[in-house]
Amino acid sequence: MSKKKSKEAEERLAEEGPETREEKKKTEGESPELEEALAEAEPAEEVEELVALRQELEEQKAKAAEYLDGWQRARAEFANYKKRIEKEQEDMIKSANGAFITRLLPVMDDFERAFQTLPLDLMGMTWLEGITLIQRKLQMLLAQEGVTVIETEGRLFDPTLHQAVTHEESEEHEEGQIIGEVQKGYKMGDKVLRPSLVRVAKKVSGDEGQD
Repeated sequence: MSKKKSKEAEERLAEEGPETREEKKKTEGESPELEEALAEAEPAEEVEELVALRQELEEQKAKAAEYLDGWQRARAEFANYKKRIEKEQEDMIKSANGAFITRLLPVMDDFERAFQTLPLDLMGMTWLEGITLIQRKLQMLLAQEGVTVIETEGRLFDPTLHQAVTHEESEEHEEGQIIGEVQKGYKMGDKVLRPSLVRVAKKVSGDEGQD
């Protein structure tokens, strides 16, 4: 049916009104044109409304996806921020602990020097055992904080771990090998708190020029 006929049928329906239409239904029935117009009018409105609803639904879906993406990015940024803050706090605590422990190291040196020079006639005395116990407790506290002694015996000189006090000629050691330790070095984890003070071997000079 053409659009012109459909429009004419709709106009006729509007002019007649509900009561006139009901009377005509009883007497002669509706014409085929009128019935077709009625059948086409309501579905067209429903289709338009459905299209509008679908369009609105797609818009809402797009907004929801945008909000979700933004929320996920914000969540990831916050998680990274939280990790960074926790790492910075952990590093600050370690740095503070390291600075404090470094100030305790001379006390450890004093203990070791005192026991190395202790007269034999004092060995076994009760008060000396008490001092020994204090030293062991201090060593245990340092170990709990991850503090370890830097190894030197038989090692080659490493400028990141050792500090050379002297370079001495030695036929018993290869060049660059540590001959002896002057002062112990310590590190906490991978961080050097204090390098070891060491004596380092060097190549023996030749006797060129001598008869």
